[in-house]
Amino acid sequence: MSGKLLITHAAQLITLAGPKRPRAGAEMSDLAVIEDGAVYIEDGRIAAVGTTDSLGRASGQPVDVIDASGMVVAPGFVDPHTHPVFAGTRTDEYEWRASGLSYQEIAARGGGIRSTVERTRATTEDELLEIARKYARWFLRHGTTTVEAKTGYGLSLEAELKLLRVIHRLHQEGPLELVPTLLAAHIVPDEFRDRRDQYLKMILQDLLPIVGRQKLAEYHDVFCEEGAFTESEARALMARAKEVGLRLRIHANQFSPSGAARLAAEMGAITADHLEYVDTETIGKLRDAGTIAVLLPGAVVHLGLHRYAPAREMIRQGLPIALATDFNPGSSPTPNMQMILSLACTQMDLTPAEAFTAATINAAYSLHRGHLIGSLEVGKQADVILFDCRDYREIPYYYGMNHVSGVIKKGMLIYSK
Repeated sequence: MSGKLLITHAAQLITLAGPKRPRAGAEMSDLAVIEDGAVYIEDGRIAAVGTTDSLGRASGQPVDVIDASGMVVAPGFVDPHTHPVFAGTRTDEYEWRASGLSYQEIAARGGGIRSTVERTRATTEDELLEIARKYARWFLRHGTTTVEAKTGYGLSLEAELKLLRVIHRLHQEGPLELVPTLLAAHIVPDEFRDRRDQYLKMILQDLLPIVGRQKLAEYHDVFCEEGAFTESEARALMARAKEVGLRLRIHANQFSPSGAARLAAEMGAITADHLEYVDTETIGKLRDAGTIAVLLPGAVVHLGLHRYAPAREMIRQGLPIALATDFNPGSSPTPNMQMILSLACTQMDLTPAEAFTAATINAAYSLHRGHLIGSLEVGKQADVILFDCRDYREIPYYYGMNHVSGVIKKGMLIYSK
């Protein structure tokens, strides 16, 4: 390709142009749609956006042209909560769950996170990279061009650093962009079960300083839940993470109305993720703290649960919402953000427009990249998806399908159906 690309005649161009901050309340319904839209791209950046007639013929030759007649053209999805580096599957546990065992009962059998940790520790860095490459292709083919990538399946100093190296190598290879998050505080590994204080000490005194000093991650996450880490433990971990220069995320209120969501507000976390058991007062605290709610309906449905985060109350109170797949081997093994849009609409009562906002511009701001990705605006990185439908509402409506016809990353066509 020439480095200059003109996309023309989009039935709907979903620009999401608007305030330079996360969208909240009624703002989440405004996709700034342009009919018969066009985007002009130069050297990986968006140079012009408008109607096909207004852009006219792109100046300067040569220029490559994509005729998007009959298609929806939108910014690439941004997935702000994934666990993409692991070995093996948990298909046996999937069958157990279908037979009636709960998430907690499976964990008590030695399944769950622990089973993945065992396999991941035994797999070499190069082998993990090859496995993760497959998942990166899955993300891209379903329209996701940037993901937040957590560790959490190493649970030792050496293994967690190994996972961070895999994330870095995969990001360097491209074209999928990965934003690294340290999640050594996923659960306490078996060898520390009777001396959890020693595991915490290892993270606080050894692992976090290395990660901060070598800038191996941008974010720190902790699973604050019964069976994982307590509120006081999470507070200590978050405080230390801030000291070494990491921004904060937290798994909060997934299975119980714990204090994790309030802790997110107290500690100034960028995101609080899950929030199935959050109350109205805490929603207000998260809003006032500037925290973004990352909602994960895929985990709810895959675990066979029925309680979803109260998304409508969040929107009513003006709390910005992002959506994510929670891609991982246990509770949500899907890279398909389009399916997450469907679940958000049918199970959490988001409108298709609100769901699109949550999966693009708000997700981008949750990764401190709203100035760069998440919308189709002049000066931004040209991450663009072409969908084989005329109306964006068809994407969640025809659920379970992959509507992606083409993927453009930094101005380059990297996938075409």
